[in-house]
Amino acid sequence: MMERFFPKDFPEQKQEPPGLEAYMEPQPEIIRPGYKGSDKLLDKVALITGGDSGIGRAMAVHFAREGADVAVIYLPEEDLDAQKTKELVEKEGRQCLLLSGNIQNRDFCNAVIKQTIERFGTLDILVNNAAEQHPVDDFQNLDLDLMESTFRTNIFAIFYLTKQALNYMKPGDSIINSTSVTNYRGSDHLVDYASTKGAITAFTRSLGKNLAKKGIRVNGVAPGPIWTPLIPSTFENVKNFGHNTPMGRAGQPSEVAPAYVFLASEDATYFSCQILHPNGGEAVNA
Repeated sequence: MMERFFPKDFPEQKQEPPGLEAYMEPQPEIIRPGYKGSDKLLDKVALITGGDSGIGRAMAVHFAREGADVAVIYLPEEDLDAQKTKELVEKEGRQCLLLSGNIQNRDFCNAVIKQTIERFGTLDILVNNAAEQHPVDDFQNLDLDLMESTFRTNIFAIFYLTKQALNYMKPGDSIINSTSVTNYRGSDHLVDYASTKGAITAFTRSLGKNLAKKGIRVNGVAPGPIWTPLIPSTFENVKNFGHNTPMGRAGQPSEVAPAYVFLASEDATYFSCQILHPNGGEAVNA
């Protein structure tokens, strides 16, 4: 087994939102050395929001190694990262469709679903992963405009994309939503963000019940602190990021993406309405 490096401390750094993985130090681990694909997603098509970097990029590379073609939604200012993700997916021998725009826009959400179908002819896996956050220590200083933006990105867009995607999805297909450990333990400085993540968990469980008879599974993943561009672009101090987990460190995207592979694959055919918890050992109510 190849040795892996999991940093416990990070050099102080700051980026403007939404942040770019290209400028992070150290670079996140995208996929673990020696990860062997086994055609778990052979010839499937996955659409990933926020797939340009962080957990989304790791998902795209893992899905490609497992045999899937990937469509990636990202903001225009994240193009540098998106091009790298496309390169990494194509290196795995699979196709990558880049879709640039803002998922807060309902028309854009409808368009990217149609573009994915036009390019690949099918949509088997929808991953609602993109999110924004704006930390505020004093709730009375919460910017209500930013709060509304957080809800539009984190939960409204999931409704827009999923409703359109279901026009093309079929029995055996999978929807996976990214929620968060903050939904379960709360967050004093991310009240609006944690609230959207709670909504995503409720959405996952409710839609899973709604679609069960159609044979479409709906699950979620609730990561703990993971080293992604969201961190240096929203937190003032990153040196001790992740120290409060039982493992004493932040996680890497490579440690989260396999949970999405599992939920998207036939290994999880009896899983729906469920949430997986790659969070460094924090016990939460599932």
